[in-house]
Amino acid sequence: MMETQAHIESKWDAQLRKGTLELVILAILKERRLYGLELLGQLQSLETTAITEGTLYPLLDRLKRDGLVDAHWQQEGETRPRKYYKLTMKGEEKLADLTIRWRKSIEDIETLLNNPGPGPIRPKGD
Repeated sequence: MMETQAHIESKWDAQLRKGTLELVILAILKERRLYGLELLGQLQSLETTAITEGTLYPLLDRLKRDGLVDAHWQQEGETRPRKYYKLTMKGEEKLADLTIRWRKSIEDIETLLNNPGPGPIRPKGD
């Protein structure tokens, strides 16, 4: 049975999301502090980063345990308190490292896409 294009894209997006979610969350929090639903809204605003609350909150808990994000509760008027997240210094360092790896991965993939056929692969700059 042949897979539909939509099914292939869905599987591709899910795998890509799994591999890049930590990078994406750290990037979103780089210059801002957000509460969980704001962060979720940012992720859901882009086609390939849309996730559910059930995926986001366990990941945020792990990032907090790993010392990459800090979280604190804040009361705002009459609304219930919200838990805000922001990057720590360690999180900023991890984001910088992951960004370098992400860009290198893109460069390597572009090299492969631009060198089809049986000949040797020629990385850019050679």
